[in-house]
Amino acid sequence: MILTTLGLMSGTSLDGVDVALLETDGRRIKAFGPTGYRPYSASERSLLRQALTEAVHLDSREARPGALRAAEEAVTVAHAEAVAAFLAQNRLAAQDIDIIGFHGQTVLHRPERRLTVQIGDAAVLAKVIHVPVMHDFRAADVEAGGQGAPFVPVYHRALVQSLGREGPVAVVNIGGVSNITYIDGEQTLIACDTGPGNALLDDFMVRTTGQAFDQDGRMAALGTADEAWVAQALARPFFKLPPPKSLDRNDFADLALGGVSPADGAATLTAFTAAAIAQIVPLLPKVPRSWIICGGGARNLTMMQMLRQLLAPATVESAEAFGWSADAIEAQAFGFLAARGMKGLPLSYPTTTGVTMPMTGGMIARP
Repeated sequence: MILTTLGLMSGTSLDGVDVALLETDGRRIKAFGPTGYRPYSASERSLLRQALTEAVHLDSREARPGALRAAEEAVTVAHAEAVAAFLAQNRLAAQDIDIIGFHGQTVLHRPERRLTVQIGDAAVLAKVIHVPVMHDFRAADVEAGGQGAPFVPVYHRALVQSLGREGPVAVVNIGGVSNITYIDGEQTLIACDTGPGNALLDDFMVRTTGQAFDQDGRMAALGTADEAWVAQALARPFFKLPPPKSLDRNDFADLALGGVSPADGAATLTAFTAAAIAQIVPLLPKVPRSWIICGGGARNLTMMQMLRQLLAPATVESAEAFGWSADAIEAQAFGFLAARGMKGLPLSYPTTTGVTMPMTGGMIARP
């Protein structure tokens, strides 16, 4: 049975809410629908950053002390507004949507403590938009001892299968954190976080220039990367761990660049992200023949150039070269996962999150 799903994603880069329509049976993609975007305002981003800072002290998934309560309300309102605008712009009614996949905003991810916290009130969202909302995708995996991330490999596999490309193929999503899905035929699906994505770079840009991110990698292109700093950062134990493995957005936030110029700092952090992705290659069963890059990092031309140099002779292409949406791919993924969750199909596997057995997940809030 084909479902019409609406996926919502607010990633660790804190830029806004992505919306994407998908027609799927949870195994294959029948059709891509339109996509939408609702940016966070400067005040909303500031509130979310405060919530991230305060979330490090959480020891309960349900607790919302301090700024977390206000941040959860802001996330819920932003998602409701994103859905309402999307439906209006595309002349759709609530009854045209079978299920919404609502990831929420991750504020803490500590799988070693069996704790992952995504804020956003699915019950309120379902009542406001009058559509069933599937949420809490990661909780079952983490409670069962899995990493709870990355969580979109099954969608990446469906995308790659539609290409008919000879494997192995690596799909890399560069959001706040970077993650990889390694696909080689129907059976081999491996995934993990590779290291920082845009989080360190975005935070650096905000501090030094007031800009939310490095547009097209222009600032990094003007600078020179500190290769010794990158090598020292890559010496951290995380990079030698085999997949599956996952990160919190702020796991590398203690790395200090010192008194560098904005251009050199941007170049260094961009090089760190690219080098961290390349570090995963020796830990994979085979060297990928091709790499497909999605997420905000795919628009960073300096980062793409660095990746092509590091991963040669493999091809490195943006997801948009295949007609995929580089920006909305995670939103599409959570629409896809909502369809799988409704049908009781696995969302995660031992080779993607380290869970002991294939796990379904998600809970449904009804209007």
